Order: sequence, then structure tokens, then C-alpha cells
Amino acid sequence: MHVAVLGAGYAGVSLTRTLERTLPADAEITLVDERETHLVQHLVHRAISHPSLEDELTVPIADLLDGASHRQARVTDLDPDAGEVELNDGSLSYDYGAVCLGTQTAFYDLPGLEEHGVPLKRLTHAARIRDRFLDVCEEGGRVVVGGAGLSGIQVAGELADLARDEGCAVGSDVDDDERPTVEVRLVEQLDSVAPNFPEQFQRAVADELAKHDVHVETGRAVASTDGETLTFADGGEVAYDQLVWTGGIAGQDAMHGDRPQVRADLRVGERTFAVGDAARVVDANGQPAPASAQTAVRQADVAATNIAKLVAHTDDGAFTPRMDRYRYSELGWLVSVGHGAVAQVGSSVVRGSAAKALKTTVGAGYLGSIGAIEKASDYVWESLE
Repeated sequence: MHVAVLGAGYAGVSLTRTLERTLPADAEITLVDERETHLVQHLVHRAISHPSLEDELTVPIADLLDGASHRQARVTDLDPDAGEVELNDGSLSYDYGAVCLGTQTAFYDLPGLEEHGVPLKRLTHAARIRDRFLDVCEEGGRVVVGGAGLSGIQVAGELADLARDEGCAVGSDVDDDERPTVEVRLVEQLDSVAPNFPEQFQRAVADELAKHDVHVETGRAVASTDGETLTFADGGEVAYDQLVWTGGIAGQDAMHGDRPQVRADLRVGERTFAVGDAARVVDANGQPAPASAQTAVRQADVAATNIAKLVAHTDDGAFTPRMDRYRYSELGWLVSVGHGAVAQVGSSVVRGSAAKALKTTVGAGYLGSIGAIEKASDYVWESLE
């Protein structure tokens, strides 16, 4: 019996580790990912202002596995019904599998955007953003961050505080001194920041961005860029010195850019499940589940249960088992804004030191949950400096 997990993000790592504990000892489990390390994606923005955190944000995949094998390869195509996978170095077949490939940044075929807009998916992106921003800080200028979802909010906040750390003036810091002045502008096509979140959370995030002197423009849909000027759908323009793009997500190339819609049992084929951001999941209540780390980890538990049921069914030849169904439950939301943070837990929204402590605790807690205890401790100390 061979089970394959495609992708070593939050969903893939969580699913693989659960399968190691729940499948029969003779089951073969393969985790496929082209990287050597697992990346703590929701904290990558911190590496923009604190590159020393890079080591804490990556964990060797081999250190996370206990029985499963890691095949270091890139998935280029797959047949979820046949259980066949094409890789950049060959092929692979499986009895049951899961697509946990995550997403890539969506540029929507807007002219010039992919060429000139730097996304934030990897640590290399964080390094590129930082290096260019430090150049902007030397002489002053404008940075535009496209997309005011959580990622865009966090990038804008990091840049505003990094500018101050580098001795630049930002927004209301401007006075009669001769410091270089940096403007961080966050643009969003919808009518609010964090547009897919509760209104009170949106308001608190907007207030926190204002506190950090991030200039926010909502209701501005991007149309194109030539590398120096961003043109909006309404015909307006804004010149910039740096462009960061966090304005949407798309399926990976192996999925032909698609994120297939799946039902609450998470099945995307006869032999395959889709977990995390790789799919658009409609839960047991008929509601779409948001793309987030906490969602991916909880879906992984459901997929692991269903795969274990199917493996047992194959082994004993009994009737086809009833699949478990994923039901979304909101645990709360956290977003960093530079040295600050905003958190919503239940109906309560908090800012300041309490929110920042909660954000740090969640990050360290995740590292601890995958067995990276030393990295969790180091991350806490780095965050407190």
C-alpha cells in the first residue's frame, strides 16, 4: 500500500505526520516536495526586517518525518483518479494520495505586473524586498504594496517600521530635518483592508496601519505597470520606486493554475484528496473555507482519517467506508503590523503588546507542534529582541 502526499507546506507536513501514526506499519508513505526544508510561511514577512530569523523559519523535512520518505522533486502534472504523478525527475504512482501543493501568487495577466511586482512566498522574496527597500531608504521614495489581505498588511507594516529602524522619516515623522522620507502605500481593489474578515477586525487593522503611517488606498483596482508607474483601472496613476505584489492566489502549475472546488470530504478524485490552499473547500455547512494555515492543518486531520479508512477498507475488503467531513470553525485571526499586531479571538479584538505576544505564541506553538522545539525557543527570543 503506497500513500503519497504532494507538497510539504502546512497541510502536507501535518497530514504526513498524522498518517505515520495512523496507517499500518507496512504502509509506504512518500512526501514529495522540491525543497529540502519546510517553511513557516505565515511568518515569512518577519524576515524582511529581521533576516536573522530565517533559520528559525525553516525546518529540514527529514527532521519532521518518522517512517515516511521524502522524495525531493517538483510535481509537474497528476491524474487524481488514476493515482499517477509526473515529476521533473520521473514519475510516481500511489494507491491513495493528497494534493497539498499550496498556491502561487496570482498576477491576473495584468501587463507588467509579474515582471515588476515581487511576491512574498519564499525567503528569497523577503531578501529581495529588503535589499531593494534599503536602497529606497538611502535616498527616499515610495513603495507600493498591492493587495490588502493579511500578507499585504504584514509587508506594509514591516516596511514602515524597517524604514524607521534605518533612520528614515515615514508619514507623520516628516519634519524639518534632512532625513530621507519613505512612503509606504498599500492599495486594495475592494473597499477595505482585510476585506474577507469581520468588520471590527478590519477597523482595528486600519487603525494600526494608520498608527504606523502606512498610506492606504482602497477601491483601487490595478490595471498595469511599466516598472515605474502603477496604472489603475479608473485611469489614475501612481509613481513608485518599489512594487511588492500580494494581490491574490492561484493554483500551482501542476494544477494548471486552478484551485478545484471540493466538497467537505475533500475528495478530488477516486484516489486523491485535496487539502489546504490547493483547493477551494466547501465545508459540511456549505460554506467556503478561507485559505489559511489553521484551515490547512484542520483539513489535514480529516484527510488523514479518510485515507486511513480507505486503506483499512482495501486491506479487509469490507464495505466502502463513510468519509468524514470537514467543518470549518473559526479560531480567531492574527496579523502583524510592523512591531505591532491585531488579534481577534471570538468577538474581542485586541491590539498592542497583548496581540503581539499572542502572535509570537502562535508562531512558536506551531514550530513546537512539528517537533522543532529548539527553533520555537529561538524564534521567541528573536521576536522579543
